Amino acid sequence: MSQTILYVDDDAALGRLAQRSLGRVGYTVEHVMDGAACLAALDANHYDAIVLDHYLRSETGLDILRMLKERGLSIPTIYVTGSSEATIAVDALKSGAADYVIKTVGEEFWSLMESALRQAIATAELHRAKELAEQEIRRGKERAEVLLAEVNHRVANSLALVAALIRLQVTSSKDEAVRDALTETQARITAIAGMHRSLYTSDDVRHVEMDKYLATLVQEVHRSVNLGSEGPSISLDADAVSLTSDRAVSVGMIVTELLTNALKYAYPVGSGGEVRVHLKHSGDGTALLAVEDDGVGLVEGSTPKGTGLGSRIIRSMAATLGSSIAYADVTRGTRAELALELGQTG
Repeated sequence: MSQTILYVDDDAALGRLAQRSLGRVGYTVEHVMDGAACLAALDANHYDAIVLDHYLRSETGLDILRMLKERGLSIPTIYVTGSSEATIAVDALKSGAADYVIKTVGEEFWSLMESALRQAIATAELHRAKELAEQEIRRGKERAEVLLAEVNHRVANSLALVAALIRLQVTSSKDEAVRDALTETQARITAIAGMHRSLYTSDDVRHVEMDKYLATLVQEVHRSVNLGSEGPSISLDADAVSLTSDRAVSVGMIVTELLTNALKYAYPVGSGGEVRVHLKHSGDGTALLAVEDDGVGLVEGSTPKGTGLGSRIIRSMAATLGSSIAYADVTRGTRAELALELGQTG
């Protein structure tokens, strides 16, 4: 396919020569003599490149380059000057020219011109192809994020339905052990559903804002365990910490298990009290997660209450985070701690 060149020069004879010389190597050349005609031609037709002479009757090629820039026109432009002053060529390049050719007499000039045109057009095509590829990547990323948000939405809704069905089983069961097991299962499912809900309500579908996630989680755990006003309350103090979704769900499961255990066993049945959840920056690229109470505390050597499944889940989830649960030496109650590396992405 023939490429069309707009040749701007106030010398009519040179314009005809350009049409013949560049025409022999496959270009179609349209000749105009000033800036006004150049802009009019650009408004009416498409050109693959412009050849722009420096010295014109009433203006310079630099004036035309400025007009092109003001109009937002980005067309490969070869700047032509008969001057040996390097500053003119430098000014042209700074003003948007792709290349320059020194005007001489003879075939050498047209050979250099053809080479400069070929290279400038090829560079422009590569630039356009790169822009199109980047646009397609951005559109693909946006489509993927929308789809992922929709998936998280559907998963959260499905898990919420499962949790509701388990809740019905809890209320209909007459076996206390079965009710306790189902209640703990409901809390675990709710923790995972809450993570997915946080993802589809966030601008970033890959990361979870832990302060918001935990705020919802502690309320849902309290409601799941169904202690109401008769049991301990839960307070939360969380910094703005962001974790990837897989790490967030591990933290959510750990908090769920520790909270469930504290709500059930930290205080005598029917008594009040408080369970506190903390997630605070440590200032060294880590954060500290802690769940604490002022209850009866841990008795060394005592048999764990319940099935022990919660403890195994906590150890497993902590291992996926590259950490482990530690129980602080406190004068009253129990304090479980977990150090989190915030720099990790997986």
